Amino acid sequence: MLASTDTIFGGAFQGRRVLLTGHTGFKGGWLSLWLSQLGADVTGIALPPEAGDSFFDSCGVAGLLDSRFADIRDAAKLSGATDGLDAELLIHMAAQPLVRLSYAEPVETFATNVMGTAHVLELAKKMPNLRAIVVVTSDKCYDNREWEWGYRENDALGGADPYSASKGCTEILAHSYRRSFFQDPDGPSLATVRAGNVFGGGDWGAERLVPDIIRAATHAERLTIRNPVSVRPWQHVLEPLSGYMMLSAKLLQDGHAFEGAWNFGPDTSSTVPVRVLTEAFRTAWGSGFDVTYGDPGNVLHEAGLLRLDSTKAQTKLGWRPQLSLQEAVQMTADWYRDHADGRKMAERSKAQIEAYSSRMTHSDAPQESSHIKEGAPTKDAKPVDFEFEFRSE
Repeated sequence: MLASTDTIFGGAFQGRRVLLTGHTGFKGGWLSLWLSQLGADVTGIALPPEAGDSFFDSCGVAGLLDSRFADIRDAAKLSGATDGLDAELLIHMAAQPLVRLSYAEPVETFATNVMGTAHVLELAKKMPNLRAIVVVTSDKCYDNREWEWGYRENDALGGADPYSASKGCTEILAHSYRRSFFQDPDGPSLATVRAGNVFGGGDWGAERLVPDIIRAATHAERLTIRNPVSVRPWQHVLEPLSGYMMLSAKLLQDGHAFEGAWNFGPDTSSTVPVRVLTEAFRTAWGSGFDVTYGDPGNVLHEAGLLRLDSTKAQTKLGWRPQLSLQEAVQMTADWYRDHADGRKMAERSKAQIEAYSSRMTHSDAPQESSHIKEGAPTKDAKPVDFEFEFRSE
């Protein structure tokens, strides 16, 4: 167990029964590894890992927990796979996570992200000792108006593409379940969490920027970047995961006082255009691939500017980003280099978690968010507690 991290989370996960959906995915694999280091008793529910490279296989995640396979779109099979399971903490991460795939498979995207979440929350209602539920959605859940300032938890939900719309719907669904079924003071509390564009070692997803960069770098190929000027809130995977865990610990301890929606985004300095992140990776990698910017054949809508305001998490949880963009890029490049060299990636990943945990332990006191720009609404303009709106064109 990581002593430094245990100090941060107050031993909240030691011996705790945790149900984690999506454990075979990129973020789910990292969270599985971190929870196991903290002494949690984790059961994972997900589809089998995709063929080829994966964090799940590279780091031996299957050996760290009770790994079960089921499709969350199938309520009967999901129920069968979790029969008799009584978790204390449920973290729902299983999802269809790709914007461009959602154009090709919109129905499947809504089925997974919306109805799949409903099936998981139905399971939650049947667990007598469940204390906390964390539903992971996305920064894409907001009605993106291409604002210069960051979106807050009480800004309107929306979504022009099927993926973003599915995440807005997931937020509304979770809000409905919280108000309808999880209001008992002695029952479980439900929160939703929204992060930025996450990257880190072990992501080999299709049509995702950093995996595309790594594939080009490792094979010395030319990379074509379709939207180089699009601005995104980039962050290393451990940044939002640390926030999810801090929130989970608070939900387990203090319950309904910490329910509702939470942003865990990067500082403004890490909210940069695609081109800037790509060049940072070229510098970190050193050599080996060329880049062509711009793809005039791309006609699918993707947001041009997206920022998150994480003031609520900083002030109420004491959470804050720990890594500069350069540090996050270097950590990621180092991970993939070690993987390409055939090193033991479980040990490499544990070492990165330990280093990040040490950073959390010795971090300065959280500062007020720098996301709010001049002329943007202040946090006093509306209540901070989550009350959603949904806008349509």
